[in-house]
Amino acid sequence: RTAKFVARKQWVLTGADDMMVRVFNYNTMDKVKVFEAHTDYIRSVAVHPTASYVLTASDDMLVKLWDWDKGWQCVQVFEAHTHYVMQVVFNPKDANTFASASLDHTVKVWSIGHQMPNFTLEGHNKGINCLDYFSGGEKPHLITGGDDKKVKIWDYQSKGCVNTLEGHSHNVSAVCFHPELPLIITGSEDGTIRMWHSTTYRLEQTLNYGLERVWTIAYLKGSNMLAIGYDEGSVLVKIGREEPLASMDAGGKIVSAKHNEIQSVNLKSLPADVEISDGEKLRLAVKDLGSSDVYPQSLQHSPNGRFVSVCGDGEYVIYTALAWRNKSFGQGLEFVWSYDSSMYATKESGSILKIHKNFKEDKTLRLDYHAEGISGGALLGVRSRDFICFYDWLDGSLIRRIDVTVKSIHWSERGDMVAVISDDTFYVLAFHREIIDQYLEAGHDLGEEGVEDAFEVLHEVGASVQTAIWAGDCFVYNDSAMHLNYVVGGEVTKLFHLDHPMYIIGYLANLNRLILIDREFSIISYKLLLSVIEYKTLVIRGDMDSAANLLKTVPEEHHNGMAEFLEAKGFVEEALSVATDDNYKFDLAVQLGRLDKAKEVAFLLNIPQRWKQLGDLAMSSGDIELAEDCFLKGKDLSGLLLIYTAKADARGVQNLIALAKEEGKTNITFLCSFLLGKTEECVDLLSESGRIPEAAFFARTYVPSKITEMVGEWKEDLKKTSKVAAESLADPTSHADLFPDMEWALKAEELRTQLNSTSIPSRSFSDYEGCTMADLISQVKEMSVNGGVA
Repeated sequence: RTAKFVARKQWVLTGADDMMVRVFNYNTMDKVKVFEAHTDYIRSVAVHPTASYVLTASDDMLVKLWDWDKGWQCVQVFEAHTHYVMQVVFNPKDANTFASASLDHTVKVWSIGHQMPNFTLEGHNKGINCLDYFSGGEKPHLITGGDDKKVKIWDYQSKGCVNTLEGHSHNVSAVCFHPELPLIITGSEDGTIRMWHSTTYRLEQTLNYGLERVWTIAYLKGSNMLAIGYDEGSVLVKIGREEPLASMDAGGKIVSAKHNEIQSVNLKSLPADVEISDGEKLRLAVKDLGSSDVYPQSLQHSPNGRFVSVCGDGEYVIYTALAWRNKSFGQGLEFVWSYDSSMYATKESGSILKIHKNFKEDKTLRLDYHAEGISGGALLGVRSRDFICFYDWLDGSLIRRIDVTVKSIHWSERGDMVAVISDDTFYVLAFHREIIDQYLEAGHDLGEEGVEDAFEVLHEVGASVQTAIWAGDCFVYNDSAMHLNYVVGGEVTKLFHLDHPMYIIGYLANLNRLILIDREFSIISYKLLLSVIEYKTLVIRGDMDSAANLLKTVPEEHHNGMAEFLEAKGFVEEALSVATDDNYKFDLAVQLGRLDKAKEVAFLLNIPQRWKQLGDLAMSSGDIELAEDCFLKGKDLSGLLLIYTAKADARGVQNLIALAKEEGKTNITFLCSFLLGKTEECVDLLSESGRIPEAAFFARTYVPSKITEMVGEWKEDLKKTSKVAAESLADPTSHADLFPDMEWALKAEELRTQLNSTSIPSRSFSDYEGCTMADLISQVKEMSVNGGVA
């Protein structure tokens, strides 16, 4: 029925309907202790935060205090309730006191060591099932939930009810104050979880997972995880935001909010000689600026960095960035700055927006659709579920409606480009203000859709963007795969892989570093050279002369990256001149068909693979001499065989035999020997390679004089596996009757040897084409008849 972790002892403590308390070690799974604690069902247990005390509450109307250091002795019994005691909780701000809730309609607050309760809180019309103390801030509050379907917040100092929350349709079974967020969370037997604002007591959210009655709610300190226990199962949910609330101005001052507390760090405080490593946490002095008048849900610097806006709880406050003084405030569900720090907009409801100028209300926009959110920048962006509308800051006119589901909007510093982010894609658009001006000067009506040509789609990139900024004309973002990337001209470049979740908050141009923050509010930086971005921007604009001049300022280790970008944009010749890596240079030279440059680089690399590549390129270009040279250097024997046979170069084929033997290329050695008519060497090569049957058959066809020798070797080899098979082999010496015309074959072999001793010009190929050993035997017989052979 109830359980608690005791982390400092590695225990789980349980209370059950059999009146027993059981203690288990959750590492070893051993049972540490079992004892009978009450005479009726145990409803609740509570563990003292520092001492060795455990409280138990039961249907026997008692609360008991146990001390595990004294062998689980009951050191005190608290008796005052007149019905079941449903829950007991220690006060986190004064662990010597605790509160108990009972079905007798009361909450009693006790002190350890005193027999009677300090006081009693009464207000529920029915039994009280649950309670919790407020652990954050200074409020001395206690929350209770009862069978009267009500939730009550009490001030345990004034002993009065502060507020009553109504909305549940059945008994309230679980309540808690969230330790991190300004939320009161309540659960009921009606199956719903309700979340209320702990300051305004407004109902923020209702959850219903259809798992019947809610019985318990648990949170994890330092996390936004919430666990809910039902009749039919358990649910684990994330509430609030994981992304830390922080903003950085152009000078490197970072303002962050931890709950209501506002802190700042300044990157200018880094020593000039400090070495900053990519991905390393920066050691910065944290300064407390004070607190926010509202619980922050958004925090943004103004464009000039002089002000910081905080929005939350349906209100906004503008503070001075240096002294953190209240400059202005008002009502608003959302707040965004214009491109000009004197203008900002607020969303008062789903259909009403207000634009302020010089901290005074300037105009009101009444929408005929529901606004999901607003975005600042060069234009005021209003997001609905299926589209986004851009409005002019000065007169509130509709500039353009774009039908796309939008998650966020990011404007470049100059306001001429905007990144429109959806769930798994983002679009980079160019904004043409001059077209809008021309329309207005000509007196044209902008219409319900705005001006179609106001925006031009430059790039579409498939990525799930988490956070992003512009650095010049470069769009930098991190994605769901924790990659830090940037886009220039539609080309995505991966900078780094992040080892844990981080969020981009700015770019510091004087340090050439991207600034990120993690969930622990640690500041991390990564290098991104502004000169690299500017170079790519000039290339995109086609200003190659300026790009070439700027390249001199880019460190050489980045030149290869520049070359890859140039290649991707079709500037392969320029990429070749910029590249520093020899392998990459070679690939570019081959791509351009630049044999001279490729040969120059191949000499530097002196890698067989590169010589072979160059040889293939030379062959396709018809430069046979260069191809032969490359194949020799790369030891591409197949390529050399092709060249020598095509040229009918007997000397080259002869030299290739030696190369092939050196490289262990038996097939090429055999083929070269055969082409040169060195049939005896072919037989020996087959024999040496262990291919004795092939050697015997080859001898039978081309070298009859070696048949007996090869059959003998074959027999000896075959005897190792089958003597019968070996004996069945015949040779001309022992079985002359099986080898007709053997004598003529030997004479034909002599004739062939004579023919091979003289070089036959390649122009005579047609005379010898298709000539076989059988033809030679016929020729020998004919010569014998005519008296030409002895």
